[in-house]
Order: sequence, then structure tokens, then C-alpha cells
Amino acid sequence: MTEAAQQRSVKLSCRNLWKVYGPRADRSIRGQGLFGGDRFAALERIRDSGHMPAVIDADFAVLAGEIFVIMGLSGSGKSTLIRCLSRLVEPSSGQVLLDGEDLLAASANRLIELRRREMGMVFQHFGLMPHLNVLDNVAFPLRVQGRPQEERYSRAREMISLVGLEGRERSFPNQLSGGQQQRVGLARSLAVGPALWFLDEPFSALDPLIRRQMQDEFLRLQRMLSKTIVFITHDMQEAFRLADRIAIMRQGEIIQIGRPADIVREPADDYVARFVEDIPLVRVILAKDIMRPVESGDGSIGEAVSPATTIEDLLARLAAGARGFRVTDGRGDALGAIDPAAVLSMVDRDRQRRR
Repeated sequence: MTEAAQQRSVKLSCRNLWKVYGPRADRSIRGQGLFGGDRFAALERIRDSGHMPAVIDADFAVLAGEIFVIMGLSGSGKSTLIRCLSRLVEPSSGQVLLDGEDLLAASANRLIELRRREMGMVFQHFGLMPHLNVLDNVAFPLRVQGRPQEERYSRAREMISLVGLEGRERSFPNQLSGGQQQRVGLARSLAVGPALWFLDEPFSALDPLIRRQMQDEFLRLQRMLSKTIVFITHDMQEAFRLADRIAIMRQGEIIQIGRPADIVREPADDYVARFVEDIPLVRVILAKDIMRPVESGDGSIGEAVSPATTIEDLLARLAAGARGFRVTDGRGDALGAIDPAAVLSMVDRDRQRRR
């Protein structure tokens, strides 16, 4: 984790989180001593007792303002995990902490309150109410909160504008395209101003072109809102395009967590290596990953770029005539410098890796 990331506060964390299915598969099985000791011994006890582990000893933290993507193939446990984080599925053991509060110890009333005011949720199936128009669908969670009509409609119109659906307030779901319906789902989940946003494969039902557009929309919203997001996907390209960090799951276990660039450059094992072999380095390595310290004279040479600029974009700028780059922060102060040779070296490394 980078120094900048370490300075950000932890918004959500889970510690030694398990979910098992089978005979008496609820939180009372803690009393059977299934979860003590190391992971491998616990797994053996669980399987010997006739239980099936779906999430195995998950342990990670999500930083404030971060897009944390959990990915894996079907059956890897990723959707079960996100449902455990929100307690839509009851975990078998462990802790889930939101701003330090253990959600597994929360009462039913407290959990309802947290879901209404602190959490936003978007799933693969949009879940729009067909008898309500766009405005009323987006305003619905505010209605549940008991907000006055004028206030909830004002907020709903603001969110509809935010997702680019102005003029469709009176349309019903069956009058919208799949992408438009997904935008309504996003607007509805944002209406309550959630501090934490759960998204479970929200774009997987869309065709490739609309899916790409919705990813663009999602990134635009995140630049504006800086939400803390847990995003589930089975699509590696989507994960690497959206994530600040990625957790890769296999058969219920998280086998690697890291920035997209770090996972591509240093996969934890052969399974991860096979996952990422088709991901071009030039699309995930960023300017901040290859910049060198600023030296005398660097300040006036080259184009200014942000730390998050990809190698692919730097290469395009070189082709257009750039002689080098200054990596700058939001105030325009220089963080580092990049020579054309550093960009071309990464391009060559990518070519060699993918042969």
C-alpha cells in the first residue's frame, strides 16, 4: 500500500470472516470450536463436520474514498462475501467493522438504520419498481426515511441530473433502455448520500458497449463524489479499469490483494498469473509507478500529467510530439519526472511479457 493510501482512514474492515453452509450453519456453530487455530486446521474441522465453506477467513480493510474490487470466477464466494459485509447474509464467524462499529453485533433496528442512511446497494438486477416512474423510484428510499415530499423530490431530481437522465423523470422502467435503468438504480442508491456503496456485478447484464459507457459514468461519479466502494465483478478487464485495489478470490479464499499494477507485475501464484496474462501493462502501470525524482531543470521540461495517467496515454502523447513529462499534483507542484525512454521501456516489457 502506498504512503498516501496509508494516510487515509479505514472505512470498512472485516477480520477473520467466515461463512459456512450445512447442518446448523449459523452463528451458533462458533460453540463447536470450528474456527479456532490456523486456517487449514479450521477448514479441515469444518469439512469433517459436514459444512461447506463459502467464505474462508477473509481479512482486509477498505480505505475511505477507495474503489475496492472483489473479483473471481463464478462460485468463488465474492457475492457471498459482499452480502456478509452488509449482513444480507449472516456470517458464521468474524467481525465486520464500519467506522469501528461491529456490524455483526448490531441490533436489527440499528442495522436497518445503517442500511437506510449509511449504505447504498446496487445489484446486477436493477430492482426498479415497475409501477413507479423514474422520479418516484429514485425518491423511494427517502420516502422510507420519512423525508418531506418536497425534500425527497428535490434530492431525487439532483441525483437524476447527476447520472444524466434529466428529462426522463416521468418515464417508467419499461420505457428505458438497460443502461438507463441501471442509471436509475445508481441514482436511487445515491439519493440517501451513503458513506459506503456496495455494488454486486451492477453492469454484467448490459451489452459490451453500454457496459463500457456505464463504467465511464461510474468513474465520473466517483471523481465527483469520492465514495467508499466495494465493487464485485467476475470481469478482469472491468476490475482493472475501475479498481484502486483488487482482491482476487478462489474457492472462498482471498488469494491476493493489491493495486492493479502490482498484481499484474507480481502475481501471487500461477492462478493469478493466468488471470492477468491478457491484461496489458500499458493500461495498468501509471505515471506514478515509473516517475523518477525531480532534478534541476525538470520543472520546465515536458507536459504536465497526473500521477494516475496510464503508460498507454503517455505513449500516445509521445507519438503526438511530447518530449517528456512532469508528474504534478492537484496544485501543479511537481512530484516527479518521466523520460521517453522510461515509457518505451515499459512498452517493450509489456511486449516481451505477452509473447
